[in-house]
Amino acid sequence: MTPNRAYLDHNASSALRPAARDAMIAAMHACGNPSSIHGEGRAARATIEGARAQVATLVGAEKDAVVFTGSATEAAHLALTPDITSDGTPRPASHLYVLATEHPCVLEGGRFKASQISEIPVLANGVVDEAAFDAMLDAHDTAQGVPYMALQLVNSESGVIQPVAKLAQKVRLKGGYTLCDAVQAAGRMPIDVAELGVDFLMLSAHKLGGPQGIGALVIAHQVLDIPSAIRGGGQEKNRRAGTENVAAIAGFGAAAAEAAQNAADYAQITQLRDSIEGMLIPICTKQDLAEDRIEVFGQSAPRIGNTLLFSVRGLKAETALIAFDLDGVAVSSGSACSSGKVGRSHVLEAMGVDEEIARGAIRVSLGWNSTQADVAHFERAFERITRRLAEMVGRDEQQEISGAA
Repeated sequence: MTPNRAYLDHNASSALRPAARDAMIAAMHACGNPSSIHGEGRAARATIEGARAQVATLVGAEKDAVVFTGSATEAAHLALTPDITSDGTPRPASHLYVLATEHPCVLEGGRFKASQISEIPVLANGVVDEAAFDAMLDAHDTAQGVPYMALQLVNSESGVIQPVAKLAQKVRLKGGYTLCDAVQAAGRMPIDVAELGVDFLMLSAHKLGGPQGIGALVIAHQVLDIPSAIRGGGQEKNRRAGTENVAAIAGFGAAAAEAAQNAADYAQITQLRDSIEGMLIPICTKQDLAEDRIEVFGQSAPRIGNTLLFSVRGLKAETALIAFDLDGVAVSSGSACSSGKVGRSHVLEAMGVDEEIARGAIRVSLGWNSTQADVAHFERAFERITRRLAEMVGRDEQQEISGAA
């Protein structure tokens, strides 16, 4: 980030990696429709297929498993369909089970009817309630169709990591399917689609340093087929019609390749996140604010190393976001898809968090280019914000004493 700004909102959109920018510029300077058979068209096709291989490598998939889409939201809509065939034989899903803390694009259920969707509850720490899900699976009538589960690998707000492989195996034993939202995990933790045991996995380029407006659906098993959501030409093996966005795909591939090569960054980013988390209580106590005013959500659960979601009792999110921004720090109050609607998060609601506490939630998310300087910038801003909060609390307490007298 610039010397005057600290960008700590990478879960909303990460900074474009230079390698991705270079790949996009090179693709934009080239000419040719990737569906054309002349030299220029074949060159464009080669760019796409090279990027497809790079994205596949990032998640341990076969190259042909990757279907490029306009976003992860589109990938979710493509994958979430009851009409699935396996090796040419229809094996439809009759019911969709979605985690209550899923991204809105998954909670909407794609092409499933509302009557075919049930939410899986989470525990207070944000981890899936396995007992509740086991009961759902036990009650599922496979005579009507197999079950379909949508389970995120990492929550975009809390950073909580879900036991995807364990639950996907349970669904598989019922003959069902699993979609894994790996948008917030890709480029931030190791991913192997085979180890996860899922059938579908969705990705988004701009969360890992690629461009906005390009995503991917990974179809783990070649025998599976789903109907196209966008019909027209035969692009992406008839799964997503429309001329491919060659430049964006090239940027996606370059970002994926760089993320795969720099896995050591995971530990460094986690250290930066831990530094921020570790300063919250000391700064508050320094301002004579009680330690119990701070709550870190999902702290007792496995979490991705780049994400911190916390609340300071008495500090409203809308006020804090403006104050941080004026102090040169970009943070958020939750999912970017809810921007402009600073209110109670559906994630925290599902976790049973008190409404007043939830409305003050602040999300800090780091990325590939985050530095110690960003942490120091956050520290200075947080000290100023909590100092003002302490002054306000002190005045309120003094007024209560005066009123009682």
